[in-house]
Amino acid sequence: MPLPSASGSTVTISSSKRELRLFMVAGEHSGDALGGRLMAALNARSRGRVRYLGVGGEAMQAHGLMSQFPLSDVAVMGPAAIVKVLPRLISRVYRTVDAAVAAEPDAVVIIDAPEFTHPIAKRIRRKLPHVPIIDYVSPSVWAWRPGRAKRMHAYVDHVMALLPFEPEAHVRLGGPPCTYVGHPLIERRDEIAGTDPEPLRQRLDIGPEQPVLVVLPGSRRSEVERLMQPFGDTVTLLREHGLNPAVIIPVVPHVRDLIVEKLASWPVTPVLIDSETDRFAAFRLATAALAASGTVTLELGLARTPMVVGYKVDALAAKFRFLLKVPSIVLANLVLGENAFPEFKQEDCTGERLAEALQPLLQDSEARARQIIALERLPDKLALDVTSPSDTAADIVLRYADGGRVGSSERG
Repeated sequence: MPLPSASGSTVTISSSKRELRLFMVAGEHSGDALGGRLMAALNARSRGRVRYLGVGGEAMQAHGLMSQFPLSDVAVMGPAAIVKVLPRLISRVYRTVDAAVAAEPDAVVIIDAPEFTHPIAKRIRRKLPHVPIIDYVSPSVWAWRPGRAKRMHAYVDHVMALLPFEPEAHVRLGGPPCTYVGHPLIERRDEIAGTDPEPLRQRLDIGPEQPVLVVLPGSRRSEVERLMQPFGDTVTLLREHGLNPAVIIPVVPHVRDLIVEKLASWPVTPVLIDSETDRFAAFRLATAALAASGTVTLELGLARTPMVVGYKVDALAAKFRFLLKVPSIVLANLVLGENAFPEFKQEDCTGERLAEALQPLLQDSEARARQIIALERLPDKLALDVTSPSDTAADIVLRYADGGRVGSSERG
Protein backbone atom coordinates (compact mmCIF):
# COMPACT_ATOMS: atom_id res chain seq x y z
CA MET A 1 0.00 0.00 0.00
CA PRO A 2 1.50 3.43 -0.94
CA LEU A 3 1.92 6.28 1.52
CA PRO A 4 2.88 9.89 0.76
CA SER A 5 6.45 10.96 1.52
CA ALA A 6 7.44 14.41 2.72
CA SER A 7 7.23 15.80 -0.79
CA GLY A 8 3.73 14.44 -1.37
CA SER A 9 4.97 11.58 -3.58
CA THR A 10 4.46 7.99 -2.48
CA VAL A 11 6.38 5.35 -0.58
CA THR A 12 5.77 1.85 -1.89
CA ILE A 13 4.82 -0.61 0.82
CA SER A 14 6.18 -4.12 0.52
CA SER A 15 4.55 -7.27 1.80
CA SER A 16 7.82 -8.53 3.29
CA LYS A 17 7.66 -10.39 6.60
CA ARG A 18 11.34 -9.84 7.38
CA GLU A 19 12.55 -8.66 10.78
CA LEU A 20 12.25 -4.89 11.15
CA ARG A 21 14.47 -2.50 13.10
CA LEU A 22 12.86 0.63 14.50
CA PHE A 23 14.76 3.46 16.14
CA MET A 24 12.40 5.25 18.52
CA VAL A 25 13.10 8.45 20.46
CA ALA A 26 11.00 9.90 23.29
CA GLY A 27 12.06 13.01 25.17
CA GLU A 28 9.76 13.05 28.19
CA HIS A 29 7.57 10.77 30.29
CA SER A 30 4.31 11.46 28.42
CA GLY A 31 6.08 10.51 25.18
CA ASP A 32 7.37 7.35 26.83
CA ALA A 33 3.81 6.35 27.75
CA LEU A 34 2.66 7.05 24.20
CA GLY A 35 5.59 5.13 22.79
CA GLY A 36 4.86 2.17 25.05
CA ARG A 37 1.30 1.91 23.74
CA LEU A 38 2.54 2.24 20.16
CA MET A 39 5.08 -0.54 20.71
CA ALA A 40 2.41 -2.83 22.19
CA ALA A 41 0.34 -2.33 19.04
CA LEU A 42 3.39 -2.82 16.81
CA ASN A 43 4.28 -6.06 18.57
CA ALA A 44 0.75 -7.38 18.21
CA ARG A 45 0.51 -6.46 14.53
CA SER A 46 4.00 -7.61 13.53
CA ARG A 47 3.89 -10.88 15.49
CA GLY A 48 7.17 -10.06 17.18
CA ARG A 49 9.27 -9.28 14.11
CA VAL A 50 10.21 -5.73 15.28
CA ARG A 51 13.42 -4.96 17.16
CA TYR A 52 13.79 -1.63 18.95
CA LEU A 53 16.62 0.72 19.83
CA GLY A 54 16.57 4.38 20.81
CA VAL A 55 15.66 6.48 23.83
CA GLY A 56 12.74 5.89 26.16
CA GLY A 57 11.65 5.22 29.70
CA GLU A 58 10.05 2.38 31.60
CA ALA A 59 6.96 2.05 29.39
CA MET A 60 8.96 1.67 26.18
CA GLN A 61 11.57 -0.55 27.79
CA ALA A 62 8.78 -2.85 29.01
CA HIS A 63 7.87 -3.50 25.37
CA GLY A 64 11.39 -4.23 24.15
CA LEU A 65 13.28 -0.94 23.76
CA MET A 66 17.00 -0.83 24.59
CA SER A 67 17.45 2.79 25.69
CA GLN A 68 20.73 4.61 25.14
CA PHE A 69 20.46 6.42 28.48
CA PRO A 70 17.84 7.17 31.18
CA LEU A 71 14.95 9.31 30.01
CA SER A 72 15.48 11.59 33.02
CA ASP A 73 18.68 12.84 31.34
CA VAL A 74 16.60 14.77 28.79
CA ALA A 75 13.07 15.11 30.25
CA VAL A 76 13.06 18.87 30.90
CA MET A 77 10.43 21.44 29.95
CA GLY A 78 10.44 25.19 29.27
CA PRO A 79 13.16 27.51 27.91
CA ALA A 80 14.65 28.29 31.31
CA ALA A 81 14.95 24.62 32.28
CA ILE A 82 16.47 23.71 28.91
CA VAL A 83 19.13 26.42 29.17
CA LYS A 84 20.31 25.04 32.52
CA VAL A 85 21.06 21.59 31.09
CA LEU A 86 21.90 22.55 27.50
CA PRO A 87 25.40 20.95 27.38
CA ARG A 88 23.97 17.62 28.56
CA LEU A 89 21.10 17.81 26.05
CA ILE A 90 23.51 18.52 23.18
CA SER A 91 25.65 15.57 24.21
CA ARG A 92 22.62 13.27 24.32
CA VAL A 93 21.47 14.46 20.88
CA TYR A 94 24.77 13.52 19.26
CA ARG A 95 24.95 10.23 21.15
CA THR A 96 21.45 9.32 19.94
CA VAL A 97 22.26 10.21 16.32
CA ASP A 98 25.38 8.05 16.39
CA ALA A 99 23.36 5.13 17.76
CA ALA A 100 20.72 5.56 15.04
CA VAL A 101 23.34 5.57 12.28
CA ALA A 102 24.97 2.45 13.70
CA ALA A 103 21.58 0.69 13.94
CA GLU A 104 20.71 1.26 10.26
CA PRO A 105 16.98 1.13 11.06
CA ASP A 106 14.10 0.54 8.68
CA ALA A 107 12.36 3.61 10.11
CA VAL A 108 12.79 6.23 12.82
CA VAL A 109 9.93 7.31 15.09
CA ILE A 110 10.38 10.52 17.08
CA ILE A 111 7.80 11.10 19.82
CA ASP A 112 6.84 14.62 20.90
CA ALA A 113 9.44 16.78 22.77
CA PRO A 114 10.49 18.64 19.59
CA GLU A 115 13.31 20.55 21.34
CA PHE A 116 15.07 17.20 21.74
CA THR A 117 13.69 14.93 19.01
CA HIS A 118 13.76 17.29 16.03
CA PRO A 119 17.49 18.09 16.18
CA ILE A 120 18.02 14.33 16.24
CA ALA A 121 15.74 13.79 13.24
CA LYS A 122 17.53 16.49 11.22
CA ARG A 123 20.92 14.89 11.81
CA ILE A 124 19.66 11.37 11.09
CA ARG A 125 18.22 12.64 7.81
CA ARG A 126 21.63 14.03 6.76
CA LYS A 127 23.45 10.82 7.63
CA LEU A 128 20.74 8.31 6.58
CA PRO A 129 18.82 10.18 3.85
CA HIS A 130 16.84 7.12 2.72
CA VAL A 131 15.43 6.11 6.12
CA PRO A 132 11.82 7.26 6.66
CA ILE A 133 11.22 9.42 9.73
CA ILE A 134 7.79 9.54 11.38
CA ASP A 135 6.90 12.20 13.95
CA TYR A 136 4.37 10.96 16.54
CA VAL A 137 2.68 14.08 17.99
CA SER A 138 2.69 17.21 15.89
CA PRO A 139 4.51 20.23 17.27
CA SER A 140 2.06 23.05 17.99
CA VAL A 141 2.75 24.74 14.65
CA TRP A 142 -0.89 25.89 14.62
CA ALA A 143 -0.24 27.83 17.84
CA TRP A 144 3.16 29.43 17.44
CA ARG A 145 6.16 29.47 15.09
CA PRO A 146 4.07 28.22 12.14
CA GLY A 147 7.12 28.27 9.89
CA ARG A 148 8.27 25.08 11.59
CA ALA A 149 5.69 23.10 9.62
CA LYS A 150 7.30 23.88 6.26
CA ARG A 151 10.82 23.31 7.60
CA MET A 152 9.81 19.85 8.84
CA HIS A 153 9.35 18.83 5.20
CA ALA A 154 13.10 18.34 4.91
CA TYR A 155 13.42 15.73 7.64
CA VAL A 156 9.97 14.30 8.51
CA ASP A 157 8.08 12.01 6.11
CA HIS A 158 4.83 11.71 8.04
CA VAL A 159 3.26 13.31 11.10
CA MET A 160 0.87 11.28 13.25
CA ALA A 161 -1.37 13.85 14.92
CA LEU A 162 -3.26 13.56 18.22
CA LEU A 163 -5.69 16.40 17.55
CA PRO A 164 -8.32 16.35 14.79
CA PHE A 165 -7.60 19.85 13.45
CA GLU A 166 -3.86 19.27 12.93
CA PRO A 167 -3.87 17.64 9.43
CA GLU A 168 -5.61 20.70 7.99
CA ALA A 169 -3.09 22.95 9.74
CA HIS A 170 -0.18 21.11 8.11
CA VAL A 171 -1.80 21.39 4.69
CA ARG A 172 -2.36 25.12 5.21
CA LEU A 173 1.17 25.71 6.51
CA GLY A 174 2.97 23.52 3.97
CA GLY A 175 3.98 20.84 6.45
CA PRO A 176 4.66 17.13 5.85
CA PRO A 177 1.83 14.65 5.18
CA CYS A 178 -0.19 14.40 8.38
CA THR A 179 -2.75 11.86 9.59
CA TYR A 180 -5.06 12.21 12.58
CA VAL A 181 -4.46 8.92 14.37
CA GLY A 182 -6.49 9.87 17.43
CA HIS A 183 -5.66 11.01 20.92
CA PRO A 184 -4.61 8.16 23.24
CA LEU A 185 -7.35 9.19 25.65
CA ILE A 186 -9.85 7.78 23.13
CA GLU A 187 -8.71 4.34 24.19
CA ARG A 188 -9.80 5.19 27.75
CA ARG A 189 -12.99 7.06 26.91
CA ASP A 190 -15.34 4.44 28.33
CA GLU A 191 -13.15 3.92 31.39
CA ILE A 192 -13.11 7.63 32.22
CA ALA A 193 -16.79 8.26 31.51
CA GLY A 194 -17.91 5.04 33.19
CA THR A 195 -16.01 5.31 36.47
CA ASP A 196 -18.43 5.13 39.42
CA PRO A 197 -17.81 8.10 41.76
CA GLU A 198 -19.97 6.87 44.63
CA PRO A 199 -17.35 4.68 46.38
CA LEU A 200 -15.01 7.68 46.52
CA ARG A 201 -17.79 9.95 47.82
CA GLN A 202 -18.57 7.48 50.59
CA ARG A 203 -14.92 6.94 51.48
CA LEU A 204 -14.31 10.69 51.76
CA ASP A 205 -17.63 11.20 53.61
CA ILE A 206 -18.84 13.89 51.20
CA GLY A 207 -22.54 14.60 51.45
CA PRO A 208 -24.69 14.33 48.31
CA GLU A 209 -25.51 18.06 48.41
CA GLN A 210 -21.98 19.35 49.02
CA PRO A 211 -20.24 20.73 45.92
CA VAL A 212 -16.91 19.15 45.02
CA LEU A 213 -13.98 21.01 43.49
CA VAL A 214 -11.14 19.06 41.90
CA VAL A 215 -7.92 21.09 41.77
CA LEU A 216 -5.22 20.12 39.27
CA PRO A 217 -2.13 22.34 39.57
CA GLY A 218 -0.10 20.31 37.08
CA SER A 219 2.21 17.33 36.88
CA ARG A 220 5.46 19.29 36.53
CA ARG A 221 7.14 20.98 39.46
CA SER A 222 7.39 24.27 37.56
CA GLU A 223 3.61 24.30 37.04
CA VAL A 224 2.92 23.52 40.69
CA GLU A 225 5.32 26.28 41.80
CA ARG A 226 3.47 28.86 39.73
CA LEU A 227 -0.15 27.76 40.21
CA MET A 228 -0.55 26.66 43.83
CA GLN A 229 -0.75 30.22 45.17
CA PRO A 230 -3.46 31.53 42.79
CA PHE A 231 -5.35 28.25 43.12
CA GLY A 232 -5.18 28.52 46.92
CA ASP A 233 -6.36 32.14 46.72
CA THR A 234 -9.28 30.91 44.63
CA VAL A 235 -10.37 28.42 47.29
CA THR A 236 -10.10 31.17 49.95
CA LEU A 237 -12.33 33.51 47.96
CA LEU A 238 -14.91 30.82 47.24
CA ARG A 239 -15.26 30.25 50.98
CA GLU A 240 -15.59 34.00 51.58
CA HIS A 241 -18.39 34.05 48.99
CA GLY A 242 -20.32 31.43 50.93
CA LEU A 243 -19.27 28.33 48.99
CA ASN A 244 -17.53 25.56 50.87
CA PRO A 245 -16.74 22.82 48.35
CA ALA A 246 -14.93 19.65 49.29
CA VAL A 247 -11.52 20.04 47.66
CA ILE A 248 -9.74 17.07 46.09
CA ILE A 249 -6.25 17.20 44.53
CA PRO A 250 -5.08 14.23 42.45
CA VAL A 251 -1.29 14.03 42.69
CA VAL A 252 1.57 12.21 41.01
CA PRO A 253 4.54 11.05 43.12
CA HIS A 254 7.18 13.47 41.81
CA VAL A 255 5.19 16.59 42.80
CA ARG A 256 3.41 15.33 45.93
CA ASP A 257 5.95 16.79 48.35
CA LEU A 258 5.81 20.19 46.68
CA ILE A 259 2.00 20.24 46.75
CA VAL A 260 2.01 19.34 50.46
CA GLU A 261 4.50 22.16 51.11
CA LYS A 262 2.41 24.73 49.23
CA LEU A 263 -0.80 23.67 51.00
CA ALA A 264 0.49 25.21 54.24
CA SER A 265 -0.96 28.58 53.18
CA TRP A 266 -4.37 27.24 52.08
CA PRO A 267 -7.48 27.85 54.21
CA VAL A 268 -8.57 24.22 53.91
CA THR A 269 -6.80 20.90 53.89
CA PRO A 270 -7.73 19.20 50.62
CA VAL A 271 -7.86 15.45 50.23
CA LEU A 272 -4.90 14.19 48.20
CA ILE A 273 -5.53 11.11 46.05
CA ASP A 274 -2.84 9.09 44.30
CA SER A 275 -4.36 6.32 42.21
CA GLU A 276 -5.58 6.71 38.66
CA THR A 277 -8.87 5.03 39.55
CA ASP A 278 -9.49 7.62 42.27
CA ARG A 279 -8.45 10.37 39.85
CA PHE A 280 -11.14 9.44 37.33
CA ALA A 281 -13.66 8.93 40.14
CA ALA A 282 -12.84 12.43 41.42
CA PHE A 283 -13.44 13.88 37.95
CA ARG A 284 -16.83 12.17 37.81
CA LEU A 285 -17.67 13.27 41.37
CA ALA A 286 -16.60 16.88 40.85
CA THR A 287 -19.09 19.67 40.48
CA ALA A 288 -16.32 21.61 38.76
CA ALA A 289 -12.55 21.57 38.26
CA LEU A 290 -9.78 24.15 38.49
CA ALA A 291 -7.01 22.92 36.24
CA ALA A 292 -3.66 23.74 34.73
CA SER A 293 -3.69 23.93 30.95
CA GLY A 294 -2.79 20.65 29.24
CA THR A 295 -4.04 17.19 28.38
CA VAL A 296 -5.98 17.10 31.65
CA THR A 297 -8.59 19.38 30.05
CA LEU A 298 -9.37 16.56 27.60
CA GLU A 299 -9.60 14.08 30.48
CA LEU A 300 -12.02 16.39 32.27
CA GLY A 301 -13.95 16.76 29.03
CA LEU A 302 -14.36 13.01 28.66
CA ALA A 303 -15.51 12.86 32.30
CA ARG A 304 -18.04 15.66 31.54
CA THR A 305 -16.59 17.92 34.27
CA PRO A 306 -17.12 21.70 33.95
CA MET A 307 -13.82 23.53 34.30
CA VAL A 308 -11.86 26.74 34.61
CA VAL A 309 -8.25 26.73 33.40
CA GLY A 310 -5.21 28.59 34.68
CA TYR A 311 -1.92 28.99 32.87
CA LYS A 312 1.38 30.56 33.93
CA VAL A 313 4.79 30.12 32.38
CA ASP A 314 8.24 31.32 33.38
CA ALA A 315 9.34 34.88 32.66
CA LEU A 316 11.42 33.92 29.62
CA ALA A 317 8.58 32.02 27.95
CA ALA A 318 6.15 34.82 28.78
CA LYS A 319 8.18 37.25 26.66
CA PHE A 320 7.24 35.24 23.56
CA ARG A 321 3.46 35.23 24.12
CA PHE A 322 3.02 37.53 21.14
CA LEU A 323 3.96 34.58 18.90
CA LEU A 324 0.85 32.60 19.88
CA LYS A 325 -1.48 32.20 16.90
CA VAL A 326 -4.47 30.45 18.49
CA PRO A 327 -7.69 31.72 20.11
CA SER A 328 -7.19 29.48 23.17
CA ILE A 329 -4.47 27.60 25.03
CA VAL A 330 -7.01 25.01 26.28
CA LEU A 331 -6.94 21.79 24.23
CA ALA A 332 -10.60 21.09 24.94
CA ASN A 333 -11.50 24.49 23.47
CA LEU A 334 -9.35 23.92 20.38
CA VAL A 335 -10.92 20.53 19.72
CA LEU A 336 -14.42 21.98 20.07
CA GLY A 337 -13.57 25.02 17.95
CA GLU A 338 -14.98 27.42 20.55
CA ASN A 339 -13.89 28.91 23.87
CA ALA A 340 -16.37 26.97 25.99
CA PHE A 341 -14.10 26.76 29.05
CA PRO A 342 -12.74 29.98 30.63
CA GLU A 343 -8.97 30.39 30.70
CA PHE A 344 -6.80 32.83 32.61
CA LYS A 345 -3.19 33.36 31.53
CA GLN A 346 -0.20 34.93 33.27
CA GLU A 347 -1.21 38.17 35.05
CA ASP A 348 -4.90 37.27 34.61
CA CYS A 349 -4.40 34.00 36.47
CA THR A 350 -5.39 35.37 39.88
CA GLY A 351 -7.57 34.11 42.69
CA GLU A 352 -10.10 36.84 42.00
CA ARG A 353 -10.53 36.03 38.31
CA LEU A 354 -10.55 32.26 38.84
CA ALA A 355 -13.05 32.40 41.71
CA GLU A 356 -15.36 34.65 39.72
CA ALA A 357 -15.43 32.11 36.88
CA LEU A 358 -15.73 29.07 39.15
CA GLN A 359 -18.51 30.32 41.41
CA PRO A 360 -21.36 29.82 38.88
CA LEU A 361 -20.00 26.38 37.93
CA LEU A 362 -20.37 25.19 41.52
CA GLN A 363 -24.09 26.04 41.46
CA ASP A 364 -27.03 25.62 39.12
CA SER A 365 -26.44 28.40 36.62
CA GLU A 366 -26.61 29.28 32.95
CA ALA A 367 -22.81 29.17 32.71
CA ARG A 368 -22.77 25.63 34.08
CA ALA A 369 -25.54 24.52 31.70
CA ARG A 370 -23.60 25.93 28.71
CA GLN A 371 -20.47 24.02 29.66
CA ILE A 372 -22.39 20.76 30.07
CA ILE A 373 -23.80 21.13 26.56
CA ALA A 374 -20.29 21.72 25.20
CA LEU A 375 -18.92 18.75 27.15
CA GLU A 376 -21.47 16.45 25.50
CA ARG A 377 -19.98 17.28 22.10
CA LEU A 378 -16.32 16.78 22.95
CA PRO A 379 -16.04 12.94 22.79
CA ASP A 380 -17.43 12.82 19.25
CA LYS A 381 -14.94 15.49 18.15
CA LEU A 382 -12.08 13.22 19.24
CA ALA A 383 -13.55 9.94 18.01
CA LEU A 384 -12.14 7.76 15.24
CA ASP A 385 -14.37 5.91 12.80
CA VAL A 386 -12.48 2.64 13.20
CA THR A 387 -9.70 0.99 15.24
CA SER A 388 -7.77 2.66 18.09
CA PRO A 389 -5.16 5.44 18.10
CA SER A 390 -2.29 3.07 18.88
CA ASP A 391 -3.38 0.61 16.18
CA THR A 392 -3.79 3.39 13.61
CA ALA A 393 -0.34 4.75 14.43
CA ALA A 394 1.21 1.26 14.33
CA ASP A 395 -0.21 0.66 10.84
CA ILE A 396 1.44 3.82 9.53
CA VAL A 397 4.80 2.99 11.10
CA LEU A 398 4.77 -0.58 9.78
CA ARG A 399 3.89 0.54 6.27
CA TYR A 400 6.84 2.91 6.19
CA ALA A 401 9.20 0.37 7.78
CA ASP A 402 8.07 -2.43 5.44
CA GLY A 403 8.42 -0.08 2.51
CA GLY A 404 12.07 0.20 3.33
CA ARG A 405 13.58 3.41 2.09
CA VAL A 406 12.35 6.79 0.91
CA GLY A 407 14.39 8.12 -2.00
CA SER A 408 15.97 11.52 -1.35
CA SER A 409 14.78 12.66 -4.77
CA GLU A 410 11.19 12.30 -3.54
CA ARG A 411 11.59 15.07 -1.00
CA GLY A 412 12.21 18.03 -3.25
